[in-house]
Amino acid sequence: MYALVLAGGQGTRLWPCSRQSRPKQLLNLLGERTLLQQTVDRIKPLVSPERTVVVTNAAYSTQVREQLPEIPADNIISEPEGRNTAPAVALGTMLISQRDPEATVVTLSADHFIQGERGFLDTLLLAAQVAQDGYLVTVGVPPTRPETGYGYIQLGPPLPQFAAGQVHAVARFTEKPDEERAKKFIADGQHLWNAGMFIWRADVVLAAISRHLPQLYSLVGQLAGQRARLPEMLASIWPLVPSISIDVGVLEKADNVAVVRAQFAWSDLGTWTSLAEVLPRDAEGNICIGQEVVGLEMRNCLIHGRRRLIATIGLQDLIVVDTEDALLICHREKAQAVKELVDMLRSSGREQYL
Repeated sequence: MYALVLAGGQGTRLWPCSRQSRPKQLLNLLGERTLLQQTVDRIKPLVSPERTVVVTNAAYSTQVREQLPEIPADNIISEPEGRNTAPAVALGTMLISQRDPEATVVTLSADHFIQGERGFLDTLLLAAQVAQDGYLVTVGVPPTRPETGYGYIQLGPPLPQFAAGQVHAVARFTEKPDEERAKKFIADGQHLWNAGMFIWRADVVLAAISRHLPQLYSLVGQLAGQRARLPEMLASIWPLVPSISIDVGVLEKADNVAVVRAQFAWSDLGTWTSLAEVLPRDAEGNICIGQEVVGLEMRNCLIHGRRRLIATIGLQDLIVVDTEDALLICHREKAQAVKELVDMLRSSGREQYL
């Protein structure tokens, strides 16, 4: 088994903490270790550092190497620019396949929250068993609320040759439904959250990429056997690579996709609200990150600041994030719109704050 960790995202919805120069996977939002370090730590009982490959953005490669000194330098691959998940998966899997054509690859995002390590490992072991039968396997998380920011997987028929009730064929993927549809998904009991976590044989997923994304497969194939010249060749090839997710480009088109029900709690930590869901709170529902926070009549708020006193009176359902050069104040229900705010800053020429 090999691990492919995707660590090139920008995490714009966690602005102003997550920045272009230091995105959320490189931050210690859930303890002393960063999200990237926690991801690699979590997989170590199954996959050694020597069999762990990290694909990241060239802008982050130095920080990634500093945070993961146990990972061999050649196992950290730098994309010239982010092109979504399908190119990163194709590149990382091809390099793994050259080393071990019979590899089973666990593909993980570097910036997610996982609770229940034993259940996490058991889920991956079951998924690896399913992958041996030629399935492209994704992990589905039982939903706890009608979340509109997640993708959903509709369960198809169960696959009885595996653990009873734990493995199904995939009937359909739905990306970020509206609230009414998300409520229906919760009610019917036939949908799981798409955790963006995949397990497959290297040869199986590369064959699927060849079939469904032939241009990508052809371009990445030019890198085969060119490890010494990889940075140089990536610089010329990467601008031609299609920017598309592995879900849309391959999984939604393939007919050999299975889903394994997660035996752990999960969040993609995509927004300040989702981060608040996994952090401890006080009796009034508040989460205060930083020692210098004082609040009167404050309820259900998240206050994040480490550099000066933050004092509040009468706040409810708000998010306040204070950094060196930017202050964010927003309603918890509007946390998804932080990305729009970042886009507004970019379009108005305020790149220095990104």
